[in-house]
Amino acid sequence: MNGDAFDPDCPTRLILDRIGDKWSVLVVLSLRDGPRRFTELRDAIGGVTPKVLTQTLRAMARDGLLTRHVFAEVPPRVEYELTPLGQSLHAPIQAVADWAEHHVNEVMAARQSATG
Repeated sequence: MNGDAFDPDCPTRLILDRIGDKWSVLVVLSLRDGPRRFTELRDAIGGVTPKVLTQTLRAMARDGLLTRHVFAEVPPRVEYELTPLGQSLHAPIQAVADWAEHHVNEVMAARQSATG
């Protein structure tokens, strides 16, 4: 099945919502170098509440973008890792993040001139 993002009934739009969500983007970028624990992700991302991060991680796992590994320890240790599908998102997301970092001043200046 091929998708058509311009068709309002196409599930491609659900995928775009997932990968276009700022928290999902930051999770992919944070997991690029390998697995991390929840608190490591939360600290690396910054500004995300535990509830929102939990919801994001669950949705990404449901969509096959990451895996959740529970280690039988006391207390239990949980790590999150990108799947091959999730890793395939890293390059396009990194390109968008690089563009955003490169053009942030221009965008902020345009925003300022539009409101001021």
